[in-house]
Amino acid sequence: MSTTPGTGDNLAALVERLGIEQGMVVQEIGYDDDVDAELRDAIEDRLNDEMVDEDSDEVVDVVVLWYRSDDDDLVDVLVDAIAPLADNGVIWLLTPKRGRAGYVEPSDISEAAPTAGLSQTSLLPLGADWTGARLAQRRSKGSSDKSDKADKGRNR
Repeated sequence: MSTTPGTGDNLAALVERLGIEQGMVVQEIGYDDDVDAELRDAIEDRLNDEMVDEDSDEVVDVVVLWYRSDDDDLVDVLVDAIAPLADNGVIWLLTPKRGRAGYVEPSDISEAAPTAGLSQTSLLPLGADWTGARLAQRRSKGSSDKSDKADKGRNR
């Protein structure tokens, strides 16, 4: 399958591979004039709604995070992106492809993700200029409650 921007069917298939469905709340972080406008439009078409911006206080199903090498520290950005994320939500970290301005080394992502409490589960080329890394929380927020209860039980 070609992932060349400008072909509506291929963009719709890419958005489907991102796991984005109508009715989801999707937050966009890192928007700038270099983002793939056609991919953004395809996401919003799939949602039948606009993505919420980074100032939103809604709980979100997916974060679409545009990130470039000269942006703030990646760990800090990822930690901030986790805050509004639903327990089973994911972050799609979109970075420029090799040879493009703002390219991010894959090793930077593989080091930052675990530090932020995330695991990289897949990598997807998104058009001519961007690559997406799917990041998921390593454990549900509820699992820390179980360990807290176990610790309290030991203190009795």
